Amino acid sequence: MDDMIVSPEFSPTARTVLFQGDCLDFLATIPDRSMQLVVTSPPYNLGKSYERKDELQNYLEWQDRVIAECSRVLRPEGSICWQVGNYVDAGAIVPLDIALYPSFSNRGLKLRNRIVWHFEHGLHCSRRLSGRYETILWFTKTGDYTFNLDPIRIPQKYPGKKYFKGPKAGQYSCNPLGKNPGDVWMIPNVKSNHVEKTTHPCQFPIELVERLVLSLTKKGDWVLDPFAGVGSALLASLKHDRRAAGSELLAEYCQIAKERISRFSDGTLKHRDMNQPIFDPRNAGKSLTTRPENRSGHDVQFQLSMA
Repeated sequence: MDDMIVSPEFSPTARTVLFQGDCLDFLATIPDRSMQLVVTSPPYNLGKSYERKDELQNYLEWQDRVIAECSRVLRPEGSICWQVGNYVDAGAIVPLDIALYPSFSNRGLKLRNRIVWHFEHGLHCSRRLSGRYETILWFTKTGDYTFNLDPIRIPQKYPGKKYFKGPKAGQYSCNPLGKNPGDVWMIPNVKSNHVEKTTHPCQFPIELVERLVLSLTKKGDWVLDPFAGVGSALLASLKHDRRAAGSELLAEYCQIAKERISRFSDGTLKHRDMNQPIFDPRNAGKSLTTRPENRSGHDVQFQLSMA
């Protein structure tokens, strides 16, 4: 498809843009007030393969420069969604959403939600509780911002509930389109058995970005990811007829992103559909939920001795 051609530099007439290089160089080419949504997950300064670990203050100053540019290119009715976890140093953690908050608030951006992204798999810690959530800071530039709740509603818990008194007595009390998903989202992270898994160690699940794209933009709007990785945010945008722009430093990840966009274009991209039920191991049989020596007896999970 011609409209899926990936432009290597920003053009207002393109549908998909992926710049290989420093995000600050890329952001400098984007006009003021042109992006409807900035959604990204920047490096956490942990020394992963795609980043160089630096002193925390240097990292925060670098992020501040990126945030300043993202604010510049954001439309007045637009949103910024910054997805982060923790910076870890010698076992002590620094919540990056707290550390980065001043970079947004000092520019007049208003925090609308602190969304908790909960997942069930990750690093198993031995000297503290294992981390099973990260956060998305949703900021808007003005009070007149785009927000569409209906496309991201989820099924009602009690769809048959009715008003029992008052002028609406006997009528259904739930919105027939579903309920507000709230600010805690349980979405599987991309681990080894995830259908979207690539070589990237910390990639976005596409459906996490889909909720943001559907609620904070309209068809034809620009969505920007300055740390595009393997292109999950770009794919979530293209899937819903938005324009997608991103930058990525590593050539390997740029190539993977382009290949994923190509597969999306021809209908062969494997991905997890939004709102698909989360895998329940109890449905896979006792081989996963019961220890071998216990399969013939009761389903009792072994416990550590407290003695």
